[in-house]
Amino acid sequence: MKKYGKRLRLSQEEVEMVYENRAESTTNLNGNTALDIHLSERGIPKKDVVSVKHWQSASGEYRFSVVTKEDVTADTNDMLEKISGFIENHSPHYPSVKRKNKNQNHLLVVNPADIHIGKYANGAETGDEYDVETACMRVLEGLEGLIVKSEGFAIEKILFCIGNDVLHIDNVYNQTTAGTIQDTDGKWWEHFEVALALYVKCVEILREIAPVDIIHCMSNHDYQSGFHLAHALKSWFRNDPEITFDISVAHRKYYQYGSNLIGLEHGDGAKMDNLPLMMAQEKPLLWSETKFRYWYLHHLHHKVKHKWRDAKDFIGVTVEYMRSPSGTDSWHSRKGYVGVPKAVEGFIHEKESGQVARLVHYF
Repeated sequence: MKKYGKRLRLSQEEVEMVYENRAESTTNLNGNTALDIHLSERGIPKKDVVSVKHWQSASGEYRFSVVTKEDVTADTNDMLEKISGFIENHSPHYPSVKRKNKNQNHLLVVNPADIHIGKYANGAETGDEYDVETACMRVLEGLEGLIVKSEGFAIEKILFCIGNDVLHIDNVYNQTTAGTIQDTDGKWWEHFEVALALYVKCVEILREIAPVDIIHCMSNHDYQSGFHLAHALKSWFRNDPEITFDISVAHRKYYQYGSNLIGLEHGDGAKMDNLPLMMAQEKPLLWSETKFRYWYLHHLHHKVKHKWRDAKDFIGVTVEYMRSPSGTDSWHSRKGYVGVPKAVEGFIHEKESGQVARLVHYF
């Protein structure tokens, strides 16, 4: 039988001392200057720090999760006033649009993937500048570019794909859904406001061309906040009968246009090789009714394209990853993930002939 030494217990005075030091000071981190560097780089005064969690990565790098007084005592009323002011400056009641309905047989797919509103990249460090303003400018510029390139087609409907890491972080600690800390431009609630305003502007532009069907893809950076954003957008356009939404929590979404079947997901879920037969398994009726089938994926920020054939001269399923307009941040730059073209992409699908045009706006 093992014998253990006497269990040491702290006195009440010692316990109170520990709590006092934990609550009021961040200097008892064993002289760790890494925290000072971390705070200095982000412009966080040490006196504003409420608590710190710190650990080392597998490679020995220090990681910190910092909660500041601003995070703890954010003025909820002030946030609500800003959102309320934003809503008051817009009207959720839109007049109907008169369009030509003859011989329109094309679907315009607009897919601004991986926008990452809130991502911060400093050109001196990464060679690439990116912030909230840049993100919005690129999406709007890209949208206008795709519209110009689509002018030769008679557009009957528009499929507008949202989500897919539209927001860079998912909580008040500048972390993704999984808890990975990110360099950010601004606060989490500012990102949400900006993203909502950006999506509203995009839909306002698109609805002038054709009725808009909106599909949201759940994603790994903003699994919760992106979902909330999609529902806020749906509430905004709730009175417009020409705008529809598929914004459920389902990871894979499907959309039929004539002989076209389009699958959408972020790209971080099922293995790519399984997606073609998964489409047939999950939507057998839509599979039987269509001849041209596509998966549009995201997440990787660069172009990957694969085709599966089910008969000679007939494409069974095409799986394709979208490019992203977002810049290269510090982590990606250090790892060497650079040189990927920045772009917003779209597609034209003819009702009975499948995908007939690919639209790309580069930055």
